[in-house]
Amino acid sequence: MGDDSEWVKLPVDQKCEHKLWKARLSGYEEALKIFQKIKDEKSPEWSKFLGLIKKFVTDSNAVVQLKGLEAALVYVENAHVAGKTTGEVVSGVVSKVFNQPKAKAKELGIEICLMYIEIEKGEAVQEELLKGLDNKNPKIIVACIETLRKALSEFGSKIILLKPIIKVLPKLFESREKAVRDEAKLIAVEIYRWIRDALRPPLQSINSVQLKELEEEWVKLPTGAPKPSRFLRSQQELEAKLEQQQSAGGDAEGGGDDGDEVPQIDAYELLEAVEILSKLPKDFYDKIEAKKWQERKEALEAVEVLVKNPKLEAGDYADLVKALKKVVGKDTNVMLVALAAKCLTGLAVGLRKKFGQYAGHVVPTILEKFKEKKPQVVQALQEAIDAIFLTTTLQNISEDVLAVMDNKNPTIKQQTSLFIARSFRHCTASTLPKSLLKPFCAALLKHINDSAPEVRDAAFEALGTALKVVGEKAVNPFLADVDKLKLDKIKECSEKVELVHGKKAGLAADKKEFKPVPGRAAASGATGDKDTKDISAPKPGPLKKAPATKPGGPPKKGKPAALGGAGSTGTKNKKGLETKEIVEPELSIEVCEEKASAVLPATCIQLLDSSNWKERLACMEEFQKAVELMDRTEMPCQALVRMLAKKPGWKETNFQVMQMKLHIVALIAQKGNFSKTSAQIVLDGLVDKIGDVKCGNNAKEAMTAIAEACMLPWTAEQVMSMAFLQKNPKNQSETLNWLSNAIKEFGFSGLNVKAFISNVKTALAATNPAVRTSAITLLGVMYLYVGPSLRMFFEDEKPALLSQIDAEFEKMQGQNPPAPTRGISKHSTSGTDEGEDGDEPDDGGNDVVDLLPRTEISDKITSELVSKIGDKNWKIRKEGLDEVAGIINEAKFIQPNIGELPTALKGRLNDSNKILVQQTLNILQQLAVAMGPNIKQHVKNLGISIITVLGDSKNNVRAAALATVNAWAEQTGMKEWLEGEDLSEELKKENPFLRQELLGWLAEKLPTLRSTPTDLILCVPHLYSCLEDRNGDVRKKAQDALPFFMMHLGYEKMAKATGKLKPTSKDQVLAMLEKAKANMPAKPAAPAKATSKSVGGSAPAKFQPASAPVEDSVSGTVEPKPDPKKAKALGVSSKAKTAQGKKVPSKTSLKEDEDKSGPIFIVVPNGKEQRMKDEKGLKVLKWNFTTPRDEYIEQLKTQMSSCVAKWLQDEMFHSDFQHHNKALAVMVDHLESEKEGVIGCLDLILKWLTLRFFDTNTSVLMKALEYLKLLFTLLSEEEYHLTENEASSFIPYLILKVGEPKDVIRKDVRAILNRMCLVYPASKMFPFIMEGTKSKNSKQRAECLEELGCLVESYGMNVCQPTPGKALKEIAIHIGDRDNAVRNAALNTIVTVYNVHGDQVFKLIGTLSEKDMSMLEERIKRSAKRPSAAPVKQVEEKPQRTQSISSNTNMLRKGPAEDMSSRLKIMYRTYRIQARSMSGHPDAAQMVRREFQLDLDEIENDNGTVRCEMPELVQHKLDDIFEPVLIPEPKIRAVSPHFDDMHSNTASTINFIISQVASGDINTSIQALTQIDEVLRQEDKAEAMSGHIDQFLIATFMQLRLIYNTHMADEKLEKDEIIKLYSCIIGNMISLFQIESLAREASTGVLKDLMHGLITLMLDSRIEDLEEGQQVIRSVNLLVVKVLEKSDQTNILSALLVLLQDSLLATASSPKFSELVMKCLWRMVRLLPDTINSINLDRILLDIHIFMKVFPKEKLKQCKSEFPIRTLKTLLHTLCKLKGPKILDHLTMIDNKNESELEAHLCRMMKHSMDQTGSKSDKETEKGASRIDEKSSKAKVNDFLAEIFKKIGSKENTKEGLAELYEYKKKYSDADIEPFLKNSSQFFQSYVERGLRVIEMEREGKGRIPISAGISPQMEVTCVPTPTSTVSSIGNTNGEEVGPSVYLERLKILRQRCGLDNTKQDDRPPLTSLLSKPAVPTVASSTDMLHSKLSQLRESREQHQHSDLDSNQTHSSGTMTTSSSSTANIDDLKKRLERIKSSRK
Repeated sequence: MGDDSEWVKLPVDQKCEHKLWKARLSGYEEALKIFQKIKDEKSPEWSKFLGLIKKFVTDSNAVVQLKGLEAALVYVENAHVAGKTTGEVVSGVVSKVFNQPKAKAKELGIEICLMYIEIEKGEAVQEELLKGLDNKNPKIIVACIETLRKALSEFGSKIILLKPIIKVLPKLFESREKAVRDEAKLIAVEIYRWIRDALRPPLQSINSVQLKELEEEWVKLPTGAPKPSRFLRSQQELEAKLEQQQSAGGDAEGGGDDGDEVPQIDAYELLEAVEILSKLPKDFYDKIEAKKWQERKEALEAVEVLVKNPKLEAGDYADLVKALKKVVGKDTNVMLVALAAKCLTGLAVGLRKKFGQYAGHVVPTILEKFKEKKPQVVQALQEAIDAIFLTTTLQNISEDVLAVMDNKNPTIKQQTSLFIARSFRHCTASTLPKSLLKPFCAALLKHINDSAPEVRDAAFEALGTALKVVGEKAVNPFLADVDKLKLDKIKECSEKVELVHGKKAGLAADKKEFKPVPGRAAASGATGDKDTKDISAPKPGPLKKAPATKPGGPPKKGKPAALGGAGSTGTKNKKGLETKEIVEPELSIEVCEEKASAVLPATCIQLLDSSNWKERLACMEEFQKAVELMDRTEMPCQALVRMLAKKPGWKETNFQVMQMKLHIVALIAQKGNFSKTSAQIVLDGLVDKIGDVKCGNNAKEAMTAIAEACMLPWTAEQVMSMAFLQKNPKNQSETLNWLSNAIKEFGFSGLNVKAFISNVKTALAATNPAVRTSAITLLGVMYLYVGPSLRMFFEDEKPALLSQIDAEFEKMQGQNPPAPTRGISKHSTSGTDEGEDGDEPDDGGNDVVDLLPRTEISDKITSELVSKIGDKNWKIRKEGLDEVAGIINEAKFIQPNIGELPTALKGRLNDSNKILVQQTLNILQQLAVAMGPNIKQHVKNLGISIITVLGDSKNNVRAAALATVNAWAEQTGMKEWLEGEDLSEELKKENPFLRQELLGWLAEKLPTLRSTPTDLILCVPHLYSCLEDRNGDVRKKAQDALPFFMMHLGYEKMAKATGKLKPTSKDQVLAMLEKAKANMPAKPAAPAKATSKSVGGSAPAKFQPASAPVEDSVSGTVEPKPDPKKAKALGVSSKAKTAQGKKVPSKTSLKEDEDKSGPIFIVVPNGKEQRMKDEKGLKVLKWNFTTPRDEYIEQLKTQMSSCVAKWLQDEMFHSDFQHHNKALAVMVDHLESEKEGVIGCLDLILKWLTLRFFDTNTSVLMKALEYLKLLFTLLSEEEYHLTENEASSFIPYLILKVGEPKDVIRKDVRAILNRMCLVYPASKMFPFIMEGTKSKNSKQRAECLEELGCLVESYGMNVCQPTPGKALKEIAIHIGDRDNAVRNAALNTIVTVYNVHGDQVFKLIGTLSEKDMSMLEERIKRSAKRPSAAPVKQVEEKPQRTQSISSNTNMLRKGPAEDMSSRLKIMYRTYRIQARSMSGHPDAAQMVRREFQLDLDEIENDNGTVRCEMPELVQHKLDDIFEPVLIPEPKIRAVSPHFDDMHSNTASTINFIISQVASGDINTSIQALTQIDEVLRQEDKAEAMSGHIDQFLIATFMQLRLIYNTHMADEKLEKDEIIKLYSCIIGNMISLFQIESLAREASTGVLKDLMHGLITLMLDSRIEDLEEGQQVIRSVNLLVVKVLEKSDQTNILSALLVLLQDSLLATASSPKFSELVMKCLWRMVRLLPDTINSINLDRILLDIHIFMKVFPKEKLKQCKSEFPIRTLKTLLHTLCKLKGPKILDHLTMIDNKNESELEAHLCRMMKHSMDQTGSKSDKETEKGASRIDEKSSKAKVNDFLAEIFKKIGSKENTKEGLAELYEYKKKYSDADIEPFLKNSSQFFQSYVERGLRVIEMEREGKGRIPISAGISPQMEVTCVPTPTSTVSSIGNTNGEEVGPSVYLERLKILRQRCGLDNTKQDDRPPLTSLLSKPAVPTVASSTDMLHSKLSQLRESREQHQHSDLDSNQTHSSGTMTTSSSSTANIDDLKKRLERIKSSRK
């Protein structure tokens, strides 16, 4: 039974796991109660039970299990961590609860499952339940089905995925168990309720009886749409809404829900795909070709049966489709045509999107087959083409459809229009953009004028549908020429149309984006453009083309004119007008004269042909005046220009008249409605004069005006053809020059590239060099718009000419075409539709590439060629491929129809001969460039096959495949690739090469897209499996791609997709997703979209004008936030150069020169901090690599773009090293002038320099190092302190360079490392250099070791990180290195340490091999021959350096401190400066430098121990005792008697404000501090504070104590408030201690308290945890430095000594506290050389004397650390050194100084310094001396000691014996009493120890104790752990207990001292007098005294508890430290101390 009751005492969680069922039952009950009580879902309590919940539900005892289930349910409902348990708990429920006989257990199990679903874990629950359906136990199956049914019923089909359930339904219906079948029936009914008929097809296979039963049940179901009755946590507000609505009777929400719900489930999704290809009859392909139609029919019927399957598995259907297409197209038996069409319908329906790749082949055939009249054929074809349409997009088949529209057969035209109408119904405004609508409308408009009524009706229907889909605004511009009757008919049709949006197909089409559309439209233009030949036949053009193309134009322009031209003309409602103008009839000369005479003066007309040139000139002047005054509408332009052309016309000989004439032509063109007819009259004359020296400019002006009136494309063509009919080469070259200029002014839209190219070729062949030069210039301008594809036309030119062309193109590279300045305004004013106007040029520009002539090559792809490519012999295959390459090369640009070539090439992509695979890839690359954007229709059948090649095992084949895929993607954009399942199918293949290449490609492409098709989600499961691939590269690529997938799909979708993973994988993947979420880039903004498209999108310069308007409007917003991806996109290729828009570039080019004069670094406020945050939060890559990858460079580029001048950045990231040199030179020049900028961008500059370290060019490296030397010199002058981030991303790379083979580089790097120590602590440099010693490069190892030696030499052992022992062991390893230089360096380093540290080195380096050890000893011997003067020398050198640094600091701080507005700025700068001024100071014995920073790090780690003790003590012991002390506080405020004598108004105000500083209310305190700060900051007012300093400081540290004890512990208080208060206090103090006169007023006691407060604050770990805590601590650091430097040096030294004494005495005090006090003392020691004359040495020596009395040498040696004794020695040593023998004259204040240990010590020192030559340090001398003593007295000693111990052993003489032993020990501090003690009993040993300690206390305490008020609380305790009394016995010399009255008495004295009483402050004796009385040896501390008694009580209790420990501790240390082994045992002691500490905890 004893066992039984034991568990009762166990904690709940242990009970829950107990083996006794009762214990578990009790545990579960208690757990349930706990769970019900916890209100906070995030309480840490929940996590305790995380691993137990599974045991709750799977308990083996049924009764206990029930209780466990209840508890588990509550847990799942309320705990935020419950989700983590889903998998294990649900599987437990399924296996161990659902099989229980108790219904209650099952109910609870089901409830738990549903609760998991509610907390968003539906997928995991469903997975476990479906697994349960495979269980053998029917009970479990039934319960699982029931749970699924309930879940579906309550949560609805959105949450519960139906597909997997429906999959298993047929199996459940076949079960032998009736219960399972019944439950299956119920769930089938429930599923039907949600998805209705979509459930029928999957259940067709079940037993007919069951199906019938189901049908009966289904009929009974209500028809309304079901609604979920239970919601996920995230949707619970929705539930509330629903309830409200139901109560209000509204059903809106339900309706909305329904809308979402119904389309969500598609029967197709629920079906299993059937594989039919293998089931085709074996002889199918033979039969389908058979001559007998019956055989063909059999073959088709077999296919028809197979394709009836509603869902087909994806596969290669190319051959089957080809066969069916042949039947549809060529078979003479119409019945078979219909049958084949049905088969195609079946394929399209069964494959859906997967059929899309074949759509392009079949559509033209079906459309052309519409010539058949038989209704059943027509119907079959309609069904086929409609089904096929749903598998693709209108855009993908638009080419083929438009081509058929021109067919002569009216039935084909009618059916095509009807098909277009039906297709439009599936579109939306976004999937039917203008660029797609335009060619369709143009074709349909022809049909509405057709002679056949059925064609007209069909066209009306199609246009009506378009109108309905996109709205009138979009369609009207295309209907401008349609008369009203027809327009009404279109509108009437549009009203009848019903759209099909809701359907799946609609949705699918909906998602298409129309990025590549323009290309398609363009292609259509190109196809329609049949005549390439009649380039030079301009005139018939207008009439011939007018109806089809809006603005008309010569035939050469064909469609392009319609597309591009229209844009530039501003079609719209000006269209009619334009058309009339174009066909303005030519007027006879008589009519012209008549019209002209109506508007011109009569004389003018008469004198036109006068023979006197002056008259002609006068006539022209009149003519000009008349034209200037004429109104536009009245101006008969044709008549006027005919008058001008009248004899002598253009043959005018006088240049003045001619100039005037040309000017008038320009005026008429500008002012009148100038038609092309008028232009034809004058252009010839203008071209003739263009080369004239005097009139040429006027001719050009006139031509420009005409181009503006008649559009540049038309004018340019006329002018070009005229110029090349002329013989005069000057005219030709000038015409070309004019054209170059005009293109820049008007833009490129609508220009006929073909005509240009032929003319340019003529010009290039000209003999005159001027003509050739002009032609090349024109080509350069065209290149700006057309891009690199332009060069293809000139590849057959002579090499010399080609190189000139290339040079011209090179010049244009990277430039952007200027924005058009002419040819826009005039037309846009008349255009009504602004949107249209912005959009049209878009198309014009898009078509630039398609204006290039495209050749039809399908006739060349013969069946012989195709069979050649597929031949068995590889040589013949190669010949075939060579032929194809030849055909494409010759054609340059080809039309999209390439016959059977795709299938042939596809076969070659998996050729066994890899050379042929590569050749095929090259051909496909050529093909992409040749076909341009139209290549997109081959993506599905050819492009995906290229991706498969990415899995090839050969590297070069993969590279070729990747280049090909990129070439394709550049033409097509990414949408085609991402649509459908093809890409995910590729990723599914477990080929590591394929996976890594494909993921790498996606990671590059996805960031540039603005949107992606939804099919991208299909890749995610495979992406996840790649994340766990065996191949490391695949995993790496998958991780890189993750953020970009997330950027498009969003975190939610990605996380949801992990549901199907195994639990372990899921956790890993989710962790990666979290990480990726932080790195996820933003989607590119709109302009970026345009640019990225032109890069990854279609052909070269296509999108340029499209992007231009967008970019212009947003260029301002784009620039400030550069996106790394965007930057990449813009830099990809010259093709993209036009993408950035038009105006922006011209601005930048203007800016360039002025830019270079501006600053190179822009200061971004908080830029650096933000970058560090980003790096910390993993938003950007951490700068850590072995060689820099592109993403790092891109990232740096992006980060720099906001803070480095653009032009400099271009230089910095140029591919050529000379530019880097330039950049470095500029940076060197700007270093001095832009200090702030350099510091602001320092992290980026250093990162960029690390990249330069990886360059191979030495000149760059040398220059970089030169810059670094200057940079670090500047930084150290600026007192800058390197941040961790800057250091870690730079130092490791710099250290790499220390191993360079070139001597000069190594030297430079070492110099830089030395300079770095001035801006970064040596102790932190140490680990980096240590890391460098692990390099494989022996030079680097050697140099790093040498550098480590230098660091130790300069900064002492404290730089060795993590500990000297570890560091030295690492260094010692290298003594055995293979390389001689490394061995030497290691030895030298250790010798250096030996020189500093002596024999202890051997302990630190541990065991070495004999060989290594002997080498080391040999080396040490050799080095010992030299005098070890080094340390001394350092001591002398360093102070000077210190001085300069600290004085530098003073100057620096005085300036800026006054104007620093923000506190943070103070905090931040202060820390840097403190770090600077703290650096580089040795302590005399050990050259310890940089302690301040170094140890602060350790303090942070140690803080735990301090924290544990302090707050508890305060809270437990002081609460009730504290009150009486706090009450008097107001008196200080109100009375402040100290200064009342001043009676002046100011004084009382200041008193009042100071009293508020100590207020308990933070705001009051802050206000008071602000007021004081204002006073202190103004020099004239600061004096008012004089006399109030102590009072102010007391108030301040009272406030500090208040924050420390009260505010910080108060959880309600905002920590920001506290930080604010700290900032104010510290800021105030800094201001105060800037002002030397005020700082000196602070008295010793106050300074002591102030330092106590500040150091406590520095050690407060709670502060460090706050956001700005680090800043606070840095500021305190600076403040401490200020206090040390500016206070009265005597007072501060005295205060520090007392503080040290107190801290060493106090047990509660942390060792860190004492350590920091000592560091302050060291700092004071460093300042001594400057301040020695202003110090009251007598007082200081008195303090030291008191210190030495409290802590005699022996006692100091027992301290845990050796620092106190060294500190004291250093101080005395420095004083001796500075004052010499005179120092002995300053012992005046010490009574009986002969007894003083101090005097003895000083004398020893003086003697020593006289005798010593400087070769031995103090330590050694002392050791030596003590050794000699030891030897001489050994014999006597033993006898003497034996005598003493006898006395102690006897009862009577015990005390006397102890006294003698004490005296003896005091005299011979190193005497060894160990042998006498070790034989005695433990009790005797501790008795001796205790006795000695009591005597010590009595003797030492005599001078001090009576006035124990002077001793701070901590000091009075601790040294004497007397277990006998509760109250410590030092309070009283005789060790009696002290009564409370004594303390009350003392408290009174204290209150008096602190001004807490009404007694006059003056009654208090001045400090100096206090000090001079030997009775009062310490400084009265102002407020610590208040607590002294309290803490005494506290600590005496503490001692009581720990006394045994203490005595052991002291005992052990007392016995161990013998003189001979003192050093050897230090480590041992340290370990023991650690043990004791940990046992206390």
